Amino acid sequence: MPDHPVFSIGAVARMLGIPVPTLRTWQDRYDVVIPQRSPGGHRLYSRQQLEQLRFLRDRVSAGLSPADAHRLLLERLHAGGRLNDADIPSDGTALLILLAEQDRFAAEFAEYFLRTEGYNVGLVVDEDEALAQTEQTVPDAAVIDLLLSSGRGLQLCAHLHRRFDVPILAISTLELRDEALEAGASAFLQKPLESLQLVATIEDLLGQSGLVRRRTAES
Repeated sequence: MPDHPVFSIGAVARMLGIPVPTLRTWQDRYDVVIPQRSPGGHRLYSRQQLEQLRFLRDRVSAGLSPADAHRLLLERLHAGGRLNDADIPSDGTALLILLAEQDRFAAEFAEYFLRTEGYNVGLVVDEDEALAQTEQTVPDAAVIDLLLSSGRGLQLCAHLHRRFDVPILAISTLELRDEALEAGASAFLQKPLESLQLVATIEDLLGQSGLVRRRTAES
C-alpha cells in the first residue's frame, strides 16, 4: 500500500498530543521527519511519518531529550528496525463512524470493511441526512465524500469541524486535498479507496481509541 501523505499538521498534533509549534521546531532543528508541502503550503504527513512522530513522543515522555530521541529514531530507521506498536486500550466499546458517501456501491464496500474492524457505522447518502444524524448522535469520526449532494461535501466538512470538532477523513475522485484541509478535514484520500488504507487512516485519526477490541462471540 503506498504511503501517501494524507495528514495535516493540525491532525497530527491532535492525534499525538504534540503541539504544532513543537512539530515545526523538531522539523527545523533535527531535519529527520520532514513532511511534504502541498501546492497550498500545507504540511502533509504520511502514515509512516506519523509512526515516527509517535516514537519520538513516547521517547521524550520517557525522559529522553528531543535530540537523543531523534538520534535513536535515526538509528532505528538505518537499522530497519520496527518502531513502537500502539498499546491496545482497555475499553472495548465500538466507536461510531459517520460515512457520508454518495456512491451506494462504494458506501456498502466501505461500510463492510469498517464494520469488519469493529466500528459502528452510520451510513448516509446526502448532506441533509448527515446533518440530521450528527445532531442526533455525534460520531467519533467522519468519512465524507466531497461530491456529496452535488458537491456540498466541503460545506459538510466545515460544519462538522466547526460544530463538533471530530476527526474528518475527506474522500473524492477529484484532487481536492487543499480544499478539504482548508474546510477542516484532518486527512484526505483520493478515490478509489483501498480497504486497508481506509481502515488504517481511520485508526490513525482516532489515535489510541481507534484500536477497537473485537468482541468475543457468545457461545
